[in-house]
Amino acid sequence: MPKKARVFSREFKLTVVRRMLAGESVTALAREVNVLRKELYNWRDRFLSGGAAAVHGRSGRPRKSDLRAPEVAAEAGEAPAAASAVELVAARRRIAELERKIGQQEVDLDFFQRALRHVREARQRSTKLGVTGSTRSSKR
Repeated sequence: MPKKARVFSREFKLTVVRRMLAGESVTALAREVNVLRKELYNWRDRFLSGGAAAVHGRSGRPRKSDLRAPEVAAEAGEAPAAASAVELVAARRRIAELERKIGQQEVDLDFFQRALRHVREARQRSTKLGVTGSTRSSKR
């Protein structure tokens, strides 16, 4: 006898999706709510593409009305999707990622500047005209 598909309410799905977008571990969240990670990602993708209206409380194929763009829903007089809040969370994440990358690049730049300075100081200077300085041979 096949298992009956579990049905989750829209509020439950939205709560889980918001926790995902807040940065919680998807694996830990999936274990906690006893839902496959793949399903959580499906809920998140629906939310990101169509807002809260696209997340429905039943399983199966979504209705055509659920797949309408948020702009169309707004024109029809429905409440606008929470896409701007999602975009804000995504933008803040991207900003934090870029700031971390800039910090790492600054550390790398400082390291290479110190290494270059060290190599220049180690270079032997020649006192004779026309003779270039040299460094120690690396062959031993």
